[in-house]
Amino acid sequence: MSFHLNLRTPITSGPKIAEMRITPIAIVDPPLLNAAGLHAPYALRTVIELITDDGITGISEIPGTVAINQSLEETRPLILGKDPSNLPDIMAAIQGHFGEESIANRGATPWDQRKLVHIFSAIEVACLDIIGKITNQPIVDLLGGKKRDLVPFAAYLFYKYEGAGGPLEFNIDPTATGWPAARQAAALDPAGIVAQAHAMVAEFGFQSLKLKGGCFEPRLEVDAIIALREAFPNTPLRIDPNGVWTVETAIKYGRELEPYLEYLEDPVRGQKDMATVRRALKTPLATNMCTTSFACLPGSVEHHSEDIILSDHHFWGGLTASMKLAAKCQEIGRDLSMHSNSHLGISLAAMVHLGAALPNFTSALDTHYPWQSDEIIKGGRLPFENGSVRVPDGPGLGVELDHEALEKLHQNFLTCGLTHRDDLVEMRKKVPDWEFQNVRW
Repeated sequence: MSFHLNLRTPITSGPKIAEMRITPIAIVDPPLLNAAGLHAPYALRTVIELITDDGITGISEIPGTVAINQSLEETRPLILGKDPSNLPDIMAAIQGHFGEESIANRGATPWDQRKLVHIFSAIEVACLDIIGKITNQPIVDLLGGKKRDLVPFAAYLFYKYEGAGGPLEFNIDPTATGWPAARQAAALDPAGIVAQAHAMVAEFGFQSLKLKGGCFEPRLEVDAIIALREAFPNTPLRIDPNGVWTVETAIKYGRELEPYLEYLEDPVRGQKDMATVRRALKTPLATNMCTTSFACLPGSVEHHSEDIILSDHHFWGGLTASMKLAAKCQEIGRDLSMHSNSHLGISLAAMVHLGAALPNFTSALDTHYPWQSDEIIKGGRLPFENGSVRVPDGPGLGVELDHEALEKLHQNFLTCGLTHRDDLVEMRKKVPDWEFQNVRW
């Protein structure tokens, strides 16, 4: 399979990018635990608007930090005056300015901290939104055509402390019921995780369950998976320890989990250790930590470090890059699914267009979307249908920016005091001497 941007109506002398708006925002985020610590009360995102000289606007959304926002500012003179349909020219200009970006430390960090892939994603998705509006095509058609109308997602379960995120005075709503009540409730043991799963499935209809692990001693997390299997006997289950298990721990508990798991995600760090675990288990291994760029694919082939690559258009450089990854996965015998991060509806819409265009995937995609309560798209939050999201109608992304909501969340950014994600700071408010460890158990 090869991939080329699909334009039914070629653009020969179209509009040019005349304006670029960069708006950092802070969205309410609950106190969710992970191997790197604890989520802050706000997650940072950045919204990009590219506006052509004839008034067409394309939008995108990426994980935000002050450093990434500064780099986006540097791209402004590189793309103003460019044809949004000439993505190779735009990306070459950005690459020429910033140079190559190292991936050497990706496996040693709690999450992906690269800048250039975020910038590529931000500019590319906004340009595709413009192209879709010019040619009256949804982005899924630009990516090769719709393979499915509904894109399935998995419930993303987290260990968490009590609280709903945001300002302390609004952290708990004593009148909440259903999912809003579960979203603010503590979940620190298997019973809490099962209760959270019941509430999320009842609200959104998810058909698959994923547990964010790496937070507690593996025995507790394995027991949570066993409890989930008892509560949901026919539902695919997966767990992600975020690479903090040793090879020995991963093999020991991986064997115990074999009757329960659809796949085991990143139990250890690095392609070689992943390959060692993979050879010892019957359960497929998935990753968004050891195979994270096209430069990693030769190592993936050499070691056969995973069975499923979890793409994320924010971290692979955009939607077209993700479609190229799908082609590579077919060539090297990998399944493809999707990783997620705390996001709003612009990112979800982009994920859905990509999910609808992928030629095949066997596992429901990840999404943090139920954990977020804010929204910046007109008409409110995108609905789930039995755990799936329907491809938005309309050209481009099929969603439009709500500027009033955007300004409100921008004010959150200005007042929250956060400049980047740092789960260690929040964790130490609960456990003062807590330290992040690459390998913990």
